[in-house]
Amino acid sequence: MNIHRLALVDPSAKLGQDVQIGPFCVVEEDACIGDGTILEARVTIKRGTILGKNNHVFEGATLGGLPQCVGLSEEDCGATIIGDGNIIRENVTIHRSMHADGSTTVGDDCMLMANVHIAHDCHVADEVIMANNAMLAGHVTVGRRAFVSGAAGAHQFVRIGAFAMVGGQAHLVRDVPPFVTVDGLSSQVVGLNLVGLRRAGFTSADVKTLKNIYRILYKSDLNWREIVEKVENEYTDGVGLEMARFLATTSRGVTTERSALPTVSAARENARANDQQTREQKVSAKIEGEQETIQLRVVDENGASLLPPPSKRRVG
Repeated sequence: MNIHRLALVDPSAKLGQDVQIGPFCVVEEDACIGDGTILEARVTIKRGTILGKNNHVFEGATLGGLPQCVGLSEEDCGATIIGDGNIIRENVTIHRSMHADGSTTVGDDCMLMANVHIAHDCHVADEVIMANNAMLAGHVTVGRRAFVSGAAGAHQFVRIGAFAMVGGQAHLVRDVPPFVTVDGLSSQVVGLNLVGLRRAGFTSADVKTLKNIYRILYKSDLNWREIVEKVENEYTDGVGLEMARFLATTSRGVTTERSALPTVSAARENARANDQQTREQKVSAKIEGEQETIQLRVVDENGASLLPPPSKRRVG
């Protein structure tokens, strides 16, 4: 065990073997830190937090802080439980449960990059990666090996399914089904996470099953109840069963699919057509303007013209 002389560790905190605590760290009462865990400088482990084995926590992280809810006290709040082998980078914040008998949990082997925020009562599964500035509001669930890109945010009670890929700056207000990709720009589903599935070792049969379910979910004319019943009846094991259970238990609905975007050539053709139409409209307007004339008549009281004939008018 190696505790820097400038660290502040409460005597009631439980420290495992080979724990390293850097300068200006604060470990509060009843905190528990597992074997082999490293705290770099200025890390704060709040009271009641359980931090597992072989975690590496970087500068400025605060684990187990109070929920950002009005009117809560220490006595009202529950625990923060973090598993083993996690990398928790600079300035990450993880808040404890807002219920005395509840907990905020992070699994094993996750990577939480700089400035990630995990709010109260969230449940993050194993091997999840959250990139810089990603944010989870309260009660969000993230499935195993999901990837949440930078600056993406999830609304309260949203679920992100296992092996899902969420693009940067996406804003999630509905559940993200397992195994799909969400585009960061539109915050909508754009297909299966085929790269992630291949890297995770899923078979071609698994991918075929997921493609069939994807068609039922996003390409059929069935209503929601019919979609859930069809998937539950036709897929009773493996990835199909996981998808069926996820769909059957959603309370917020699932993220919609993005409409097909035009190809580059189609977009250029549309732009040329619009330019041609604009030019034709300008030419037509010019011709009509030239055809319009204004005739002025200046007459006396008897109706006789007071202007000289055109041939005798002075010009200039």
